[in-house]
Amino acid sequence: MLPCSPSNFLSRILLATLWGYCTCQGIYAAEPESPNILFIFADDQSFETMAAYGNDEIETPNLDRLAARGTRFSHCYNMGSWSGAVCVASRTMLNSGRFLWQANAIYNESEAEREAGRWWPSHLRQAGYRTYMTGKWHCKANATKSFDVVADVRGGMPQQTPAGYNRPLADQPDPWSPSDPSFGGFWKGGTHWSEVVGNHATEFLATASKRSEPFFMYVAFNAPHDPRQSPQEYVDKYPAAEIAIPKNFLPIYPYCEEMGAGRSLRDEKLAPFPRTTHAVQVQRQEYYAIITHMDVQIGRILDALKASGKEDNTWIIFTADHGLAVGQHGLMGKQNLYDHSTRVPFIVIGPDVPANETIDTPIYLQDVMPTTLELAGTPRPAHVQFNSLLPILRGEGEGAYPAIYGAYLNRQRSIRTESAKLILYPQAGVARLYDMKADPLEQNDLAGNPDSLPLMRTLFAQLQDLQADYQDPLKLEETFPRLAP
Repeated sequence: MLPCSPSNFLSRILLATLWGYCTCQGIYAAEPESPNILFIFADDQSFETMAAYGNDEIETPNLDRLAARGTRFSHCYNMGSWSGAVCVASRTMLNSGRFLWQANAIYNESEAEREAGRWWPSHLRQAGYRTYMTGKWHCKANATKSFDVVADVRGGMPQQTPAGYNRPLADQPDPWSPSDPSFGGFWKGGTHWSEVVGNHATEFLATASKRSEPFFMYVAFNAPHDPRQSPQEYVDKYPAAEIAIPKNFLPIYPYCEEMGAGRSLRDEKLAPFPRTTHAVQVQRQEYYAIITHMDVQIGRILDALKASGKEDNTWIIFTADHGLAVGQHGLMGKQNLYDHSTRVPFIVIGPDVPANETIDTPIYLQDVMPTTLELAGTPRPAHVQFNSLLPILRGEGEGAYPAIYGAYLNRQRSIRTESAKLILYPQAGVARLYDMKADPLEQNDLAGNPDSLPLMRTLFAQLQDLQADYQDPLKLEETFPRLAP
């Protein structure tokens, strides 16, 4: 402290006056604390499989709790895949920030991408975050090098057994059980994988409560990917005979072979051909059961976050890598461009995010990456093509995607607007058109109606523009000459 001489007394008055002025002007105001980020990621979970999204059969109280606390996007999509393993494409896009075909181009270089600091956790680490990961990874980059802390790294899918395919058959005993740990699967190692994720995440939150730096948690469940195993008490919640058959159920999808989702595709071999109502009921029973079991683990994580004292300054984002058909349109997997397989739940909770609200603006699930970079105060890098959702959450603008692009191998292409969807099967030379307002389950193909041709041509032209923007190499004009300009 300065001695209390007259000159120093005046100096102290001047200093105090200057301090008060600077504080009022915000010059010495403390920097805002960086928010924590908790990213919860499901595998194969369609947007339809939550009570908050209108499903009155399934129990998802903790996911519904998130929806009540935050804002949900009703039209969130995955862009597609360059391989039958749709998970790989989705997660490479997610962590690189690149659109589908650009992500495909760097897929085999993703380790180099991480080393170059262009990987999602790398950006947040550079922003001062302690980065953490547990669960499913399924990217080429080494997770243990990509994150500061890695509790567990799971492969693309749990252990499979031959008994888990082509089932159940009519009037025959089911050779496989969703609740029997002897089949391995989600119990390989002794503890159900969803419970392992819950254990690791809650343990990290207990340590994070004692640290000062912000954290980024990448919590990735393998559930509800097949083999869809859960304890018997969860299976018992959904008696198969009481499960509703989807209104768009078909015994066989007419273009399944040409579109690349036929009898030889692993996902489609889970249930017998032709599909039966009983087989679909059993598959959906197990799908619902493992989602409800995962929901319980998510509840544990949310409780641990609250107990950590970090909840008020934590953004929580829940989504999935893509959806799943599970009997709709005669399909079982995700290798198609119907909404049940490309559209996922997406929920955001954070300071000042409106509670229990729904936004219909179309987005891609990979928009979560640049959203978190903006939260961290990091400018979006030039190679990141997806877009932050914060402007939409603030009510600014109408979103970055007037139409949603979809692609699967060289077998399928689609464009979806608010009111219509055009699906193309180049190997079959078939176009399908749906009125998404009047026919959201995509049951009534309008492509054969001559009056639909102008709309189809408009959508085709828009799709070609998106192909050019997204560097999609597939040429469609020769296959669909009547739609081309």
